[in-house]
Amino acid sequence: MTGQTPEQRHAIATMARVLGPDTLTAVQRLYRADQEERAALTRRVAVDQAYGEHSRQRLDVYAPGSGPSDESAAARPVLLWVHGGGFVRGEKASPDHPFNAHVGHWVARLGLIGVVMNYRLLPEAAWPSGGDDVAAAVNWIGRHITDWGGDPARIVVAGTSAGATHVATYLQNATLPASVRGAILLSGLYGGVPLEPRDTAYLGVDARITPFGIASCGLPMFLACAEFDPVRFQDDTMTLAAAVRTQRGDWPLMAVVGGHNHFSLACHLGGTDNSLAELLRPFLYEICLTPIGDVS
Repeated sequence: MTGQTPEQRHAIATMARVLGPDTLTAVQRLYRADQEERAALTRRVAVDQAYGEHSRQRLDVYAPGSGPSDESAAARPVLLWVHGGGFVRGEKASPDHPFNAHVGHWVARLGLIGVVMNYRLLPEAAWPSGGDDVAAAVNWIGRHITDWGGDPARIVVAGTSAGATHVATYLQNATLPASVRGAILLSGLYGGVPLEPRDTAYLGVDARITPFGIASCGLPMFLACAEFDPVRFQDDTMTLAAAVRTQRGDWPLMAVVGGHNHFSLACHLGGTDNSLAELLRPFLYEICLTPIGDVS
């Protein structure tokens, strides 16, 4: 297992728990070259597929290999990735950096099909629009993913920060199809801690998302936050974990990932530093029941 370099850990520790665009830019700088190099090992096979009528309701699809797809291969499980961005920004792919697209490439290197989605943003769309968009993307996967070698009966939904809140909203509000096998939630807000003004613009003053509502979905979950996350993200992760424990009798799989902050928790995923990826690989194997490839 390859972890952070001492230089990366020092840089992230120096950033501490501060959020904001400057911190995000600094984190992306730490991992950019590594993620760009690894992106060349897999393919984006579909771009800007419409899963709804809004211009933000678009997604991209990633598949293993750098050459033509093998139509004789068995259908592969699918992981849907929902980016963060504080409910006001974010993109599934950018010409300026490899991030969010990097998760699609990482998933493809594992031998799965990666789907990375955009969703509607503030001020146009408030809660529960993000959860509704996740539901629509899952429905699109069910109808179309076989065109790119995916198995519509084996879907994992995953998100970070605002994206994790959207996935959690989906888990709480939707009637989940049997095809959705599990969820990965990284440093989201789940209705278990006091909200800040930046959150109430999307979630409302009286948040209708709740840890027990999310836990009641019954899906296997992997919950994670970062050592240098703002405390409220750590607390809400633990509150959701406790709700799962109360409802089901067992703790969900979870981790506080050392040496990382709110942004690097997702930005390092699948890179040379595989601190989180190595924890996720057995979870994905268990719920997909398929060999999961090398994260290197």
